[in-house]
Amino acid sequence: MAVYSISDLEKLSGIKAHTIRVWEQRYNIIQPKRTKTNIRYYQDTDLKFLLNIALLNKNGIKISKIAKMSKDEIAEKVAAISEINFEYGTQLDALTISMIEMDESKFDRIISTNIHQSGFERTMVDIIYPFLEKLSVLWLTGSINPVQENFMSYLIRQKIIVAIDNEQLVSGKNQDTYLVFLPEGEKQELTLLFMHYLLKSRKKHVIYLGQDISLSDLKDAYKIQKPNYIFTLISETFTREPVQSYVNKLAKSFPDCTLLLSGYQVVAQQVIPAENVRILRSLNHTLEYLDA
Repeated sequence: MAVYSISDLEKLSGIKAHTIRVWEQRYNIIQPKRTKTNIRYYQDTDLKFLLNIALLNKNGIKISKIAKMSKDEIAEKVAAISEINFEYGTQLDALTISMIEMDESKFDRIISTNIHQSGFERTMVDIIYPFLEKLSVLWLTGSINPVQENFMSYLIRQKIIVAIDNEQLVSGKNQDTYLVFLPEGEKQELTLLFMHYLLKSRKKHVIYLGQDISLSDLKDAYKIQKPNYIFTLISETFTREPVQSYVNKLAKSFPDCTLLLSGYQVVAQQVIPAENVRILRSLNHTLEYLDA
């Protein structure tokens, strides 16, 4: 069973530690356990309960009223709000609850409702990506464990793959061809898959190579397909060596196509692009480029 500090609860719920203590004392909402050295700690059940309470409170229900509700009533109210309230904060809180509880049906209900309301692309941009940013912060601070992160990543991956499959396959000599890949050591597969979806939904011909592609393998694929564009992103690799040298190799190896580069390291290391290289500095910048 996982153990959480009050600081973890604050990060996950968005409720200040001082407010949590007040709720404990005044309404007996949750009661922390204590170590032999009298240090407070909380368990999974405490966190799950607080997340539900926080969501209701942020949606205008007074804590005094919530304190009188049963756990079943709270759960029903949370489910109802999650399905009808499309505000940014409410959806992120609902996804956080589904992650902590590792509840696939709750995740599916939230995402499917958003897709029906706003479409897949907007759901990814407005809900999934902000959630993934929150997830990375929670991971770095140790507030969630790898199992919960992997659980959510798998579910999101499945949604993107289904969305890609639902788009009509485009091919033909008159179509722009995009070859998308990740270099060796890069693990940002969700972003690469979403790029595949963005291109395919815009009626582009996409050659998806996936992860851990060496420069030699990339050259082999290029000879076969002769793409107009090559897309990759660099966020985790090249942290100890310059990205610039790799970018220069790409530009020299594929002079007759446009290279689209994105990712944290590309931006942070201020890569100087060659004539055939375009730097996409953010998700919004990428969308603007594709639509232009």
